[in-house]
Amino acid sequence: MDPEWLLLILIGNMSISFALEGLLGPPYPPSKPECHIPCDEICGVDIHCNWNHRFDPRVSTNYSLHWETAHNVELPVWVQAESKYGSAKSQVVVFNTGNLVKPSPPIFTRSQQDPLEISWKSICNLQSHLSLGSCDVRFRNEVEQFWREEEIGGQVNYEFSGPVRPGLVYEFQVRCSCATGLKSNWSATHKIMSFETAPTGQIDVWKDCGVSATNNDCVMTWKKIPISQAHGQILGYEVKLSSNHNMTELVNISIAEPRGLLVCDEHQCYLNSSLKSVSSASVLAYNAHGATMHSYLAIPEPGKARGEDFINVTMNTENLTISWDPSFWLPDAKSIDEYVVQYKQAGCHLGKGFDWIRVNKSCTSVTFTGQFEKYRPYQVSLFTVRANQQSHHISSVIGYSSHGIPAKVPLFKVNSIAATHATLLWEPVPLDMQNGLILYYKIGIHGKTHGKTVYNVSASPQDGNKTLELLNLSANQEYEVWIQAVTAAGPGANVTTSFITTQPEHLELKSKSHLLAFLLLPAIICCLLILFSFHKGADKACLCINEKVPDPYNSTIFKMTKYRMNDTIPWIWIPINEPPPTMSILEVVEIQCPVCEQDCLSEDQTRPAAPSKRCTCRTNRYSGDEYREMVDSEEEKSAGGGAGRDDCWSSSEEEQDMSGYEQHFMPTAVDILNA
Repeated sequence: MDPEWLLLILIGNMSISFALEGLLGPPYPPSKPECHIPCDEICGVDIHCNWNHRFDPRVSTNYSLHWETAHNVELPVWVQAESKYGSAKSQVVVFNTGNLVKPSPPIFTRSQQDPLEISWKSICNLQSHLSLGSCDVRFRNEVEQFWREEEIGGQVNYEFSGPVRPGLVYEFQVRCSCATGLKSNWSATHKIMSFETAPTGQIDVWKDCGVSATNNDCVMTWKKIPISQAHGQILGYEVKLSSNHNMTELVNISIAEPRGLLVCDEHQCYLNSSLKSVSSASVLAYNAHGATMHSYLAIPEPGKARGEDFINVTMNTENLTISWDPSFWLPDAKSIDEYVVQYKQAGCHLGKGFDWIRVNKSCTSVTFTGQFEKYRPYQVSLFTVRANQQSHHISSVIGYSSHGIPAKVPLFKVNSIAATHATLLWEPVPLDMQNGLILYYKIGIHGKTHGKTVYNVSASPQDGNKTLELLNLSANQEYEVWIQAVTAAGPGANVTTSFITTQPEHLELKSKSHLLAFLLLPAIICCLLILFSFHKGADKACLCINEKVPDPYNSTIFKMTKYRMNDTIPWIWIPINEPPPTMSILEVVEIQCPVCEQDCLSEDQTRPAAPSKRCTCRTNRYSGDEYREMVDSEEEKSAGGGAGRDDCWSSSEEEQDMSGYEQHFMPTAVDILNA
């Protein structure tokens, strides 16, 4: 070997230790090594080698690089793998040290659009002791997946000679070798936009109405025009909206300044405005050289969907496949132009978690690829579209990539109760909380005399409250009922309630009659007591019917009280400490009054005339007889002349103190005692 070469061998020493018991065999042989001398701005003298090996985590393996100097320009190299279970050696490779120079990748210096042309430089042209050997070019456009490769020899420029599709981005890579040695790695990708023309074709436009595929509150959504049709950079969209009132609105939306009206992701865009009052809509895309044709949104036909049994859905986390049988809606299938199959992830806003595919009317299945979340519901819908751009909703069904345990029922109650039956009512688990397709609802009932019974109630249809009637129950008994939703992964949590059945109708009527009699009895007794009291006081009440109503203004006592109340002597209002009054003894004496003539007041008089001095005595206050005499014994004794007074008050002084009002209406002492 030439002594000017300083051979530096990189020895791969990989040591991975794993504690593993048991006897294992020797390691797998490494691949044959590849060696080169890197040459960048300055070519080095070190030789770099690399190889591949099969990694075994069960055992620690050491790798070592070995070489021999056979002649001045040849170098045999191999790799040795050793472990405690044995050793293995790679294939021996003989290198010519003069052919190990590997230049760095070329660098692009210039490109042009029409025609497509690129230029580059290589390190082989920059080093004085090196010269350019051969170069390779590979290319593809942005819609292609695989590279096309050409060998162009010792050139540093390349003109693309194939057909150029306008408006597409083309990608180029180059690698070169020096006069002797190895070829470099591929260069970085250089992109060139071909010349632009007006876009062609039409936009694929549809509408997102949420989980309810027939909802009127929708948004207009479309897929970005393919690059093969864009023929350049799309600058914006023009949307035309016609309302139910024959009003048309033209909206020009720039991609650079969407003003909140346009929302786009990598593949789709949607108009951030509701279509609730829109009767028709269209959209086109434009670039600097022109625009596409108008694409019209399909108008839904009136009518309901046919049901969930017309389409089948199978899905996992990566694929969603829908199939259908057109014979279910023949002869309508003969008049359709195409099918549209869409899916919508429940819980996502309009324009999000949504995609659709248009297929020919001869197709009966379609597959979506993507990332579908576990336990999340996806509503899949099938539509038909006619040549006049009218769409009809055929069917919708809910699918899951995987099933989990559902949430508990949000509402469960006893809706009605009778003696031998009851009705249960429950609200289905919300769609975004089902975590899988609910197969049925399991309902259990338990009573002391009933035992345990379990019912499986179908979960279809998914919308609206559900009921179950429990029959053959025992009257006046307590029952406990529970409910749980069931998916393919198992049942959810229980919701429990209880109720008591009523009595039979004849016993209930008898109980009600007893209660009514018990409540009416006190009322009847009260009425009888009131009637009896009214009858007892009828005699006294009748006595007053024809009597003149007493007028207190005719009372002398009232007048005297009035005068005292109006007295302005100040001492009346001063509290006076008086001794407690002395109780008198009231004696009632029945007096035989002589029959005296009496001047009576006329009934038309409201005030009495001057009292006469004749004797006035009555025996009955209501019948006009003589009055009784009330004598205060204490006052008679203190007066000293009680025994000598006349039985009838006939003095003019006493008669002045007693007006005709008191004489006629005041009760006598005998009346008070009799009462």
